[in-house]
Amino acid sequence: MTAGVISHWLDIGRLDLPLPASGATARRWRLLTEMARDDITAARIAEAHLDAVAILHELGGKPVQFNEVWGVWAAEAPEATLVAEATSDGTSLLNGTKAWCSGASFCTNALVTAADADGQRGLYAVTLTGQSVRPLPSTWANPGMAGSDTRAVQFTNTPAVPVGEPGDYLNRPGFWHGAIGVAACWLGGAQAVAQPLYDSVASGAADEHALAHLGAVDAALTAAEAVLAMAAAEIDADPFDRAGRGEMLARRVRAVAETAVDEAITRTARALGPVPLCTDDRHARRVADLSVYVRQSHAERDLAALGALAGTHR
Repeated sequence: MTAGVISHWLDIGRLDLPLPASGATARRWRLLTEMARDDITAARIAEAHLDAVAILHELGGKPVQFNEVWGVWAAEAPEATLVAEATSDGTSLLNGTKAWCSGASFCTNALVTAADADGQRGLYAVTLTGQSVRPLPSTWANPGMAGSDTRAVQFTNTPAVPVGEPGDYLNRPGFWHGAIGVAACWLGGAQAVAQPLYDSVASGAADEHALAHLGAVDAALTAAEAVLAMAAAEIDADPFDRAGRGEMLARRVRAVAETAVDEAITRTARALGPVPLCTDDRHARRVADLSVYVRQSHAERDLAALGALAGTHR
């Protein structure tokens, strides 16, 4: 189902978004938010595809071609290691296993991080349609984000093309631009989850407690919208992050968006009770998907990192 949505979005040009830091960053994030409001799981895949487009542009890689669906498989796990061996023609061969690969069965290409001979973390462009790439059996147990088909993938002498130099993936300004793109999707998911509460109030069925819950949710969603707009303007004004504020800006936006997610999930349930969760399949799926998706945040660890940065930038 998710693969079909992504294919449709590609066909109708819905994934033709402005690049981050191009002067239209607010529009990019607004469109990501709209995608997540429509389909949280598909937006998670679309965001990664669009991040790959931006990374390849930033690091001078070969542009994405029409009808390709790209993943960005950069998670590291102790039980899954991937190594890259340079070849004489300037390409590399990948061997090992990569964990947390979203779109494992339907992405056509991916940007994958792997350790080179010196132990440095490099980024590699890979075509996934060959026999040397094998998605492993899924161990996904949660109904939330099940449609993202996230699982481990095994590589065996898989041809790959280095993108940029080792370390460029994490050190480029666009790394934090991409982190904010994820927050834009969280916001769209939160808006979708909160919609039954808005509908209840609009119908006149809400009591004073539901009104209070909606007030808190609306304030949190509005704050996330505002901080995204502020961040977009700052990034467009300093696309290469010469002021060195990119990480702090991204962590602030993600923290505000995560708060909006928590408020939407918790207060909508408290206001409306179990009925929409138990009888509205679409709402229940949105809550499950968003609950998993937002855990791309590292919670208190991210807040501690933000605190350290905020303390030195005031």
